[in-house]
Amino acid sequence: MNVSSPQSLSTRLETLLRGMPKTELHIHIEGSLEPELIFALAKRNQVSLPFPSVESLRAAYDFKDLQSFLDIYYAGASVLLQEEDFYDMTLAYLKRAHSEGVVYAEIFFDPQTHTHRGVSMSTVIAGIDRACVDAKATLGIESALILCFLRHLDEDDALKTLEEALPYKDRLIGVGLDSSELGHPPEKFARVFLKARSLGLRAVAHAGEEGPPAYIWGALNALGAERIDHGVQCIQDEQLLAHLKQTRVPLTVCPLSNVKLCVYENLSQHPMKKLLDMGLCVMVNSDDPAYFGGYINDNYIELFKALELDEEDAIALAACSIEAAFVPQSKKDLWMGQLHAFHQSLT
Repeated sequence: MNVSSPQSLSTRLETLLRGMPKTELHIHIEGSLEPELIFALAKRNQVSLPFPSVESLRAAYDFKDLQSFLDIYYAGASVLLQEEDFYDMTLAYLKRAHSEGVVYAEIFFDPQTHTHRGVSMSTVIAGIDRACVDAKATLGIESALILCFLRHLDEDDALKTLEEALPYKDRLIGVGLDSSELGHPPEKFARVFLKARSLGLRAVAHAGEEGPPAYIWGALNALGAERIDHGVQCIQDEQLLAHLKQTRVPLTVCPLSNVKLCVYENLSQHPMKKLLDMGLCVMVNSDDPAYFGGYINDNYIELFKALELDEEDAIALAACSIEAAFVPQSKKDLWMGQLHAFHQSLT
């Protein structure tokens, strides 16, 4: 499996990619938990891990598919027990994102991963939210929370999770759907998404990563998804491509994740350039950066090396990330202005 490419970037293009204002709309906060922090939290909470060292844990990140990744992902999440654990994890991510030009992040979190272990919903949300508040105050980076349902569990469990989260609804911007895709079509969760949308929550869903284009259609039609997370399998369905172009439904694409989970053998096979040239609203994200070999700028840089993308592509991708954010138009206009000003400053 070849993630990187022998191609090199010009200093100017790399400076643009690293510094340009951008949003990140597909980041699983539990997937930002670096091995060093996992071991620190395990020691804090006296949790025994099935790995003897940081190095052995990192060496286990040789995933064959989505499920093999999820097995280690859930083991790592076992160290998250106290509000302070969720705070430390989230603040670490937001500091890193801010250093990479991210002005706004919509953070996915998986409450069922924690409530099924006896950790309360209030503990999870309070820790993540407090880090978001502190990061905005100290760094200026803005963020919002998207509660994701685990699709390998049943819809009744998702409905229960939504009910448990209602006291904290003012801290949420939307709901999402993640975890094992194959065998769990979006239609399985139609009722819980209908209820969430009736409460004023926005809707996004993972679809078309390992699953077929039919799952993307299902997310759009059965769940009312306003954004599709991953969505790369749309390339197989011309009617779907035309629909996505016409409606401007965004795809939050995660290049390094796609290679790490063997969706593509290497980034040179990735359809991002084709999707962008077709006029779709696509953007670069990091997914689970601690596990997949890089944060948002690593994804940009490796993708640009592999596909020989240029400055025009960089601005287009960053602009799509701003367009797709669940924020008022005034903020989008502000960030778009900052993006173009940064680009002009390089001339």
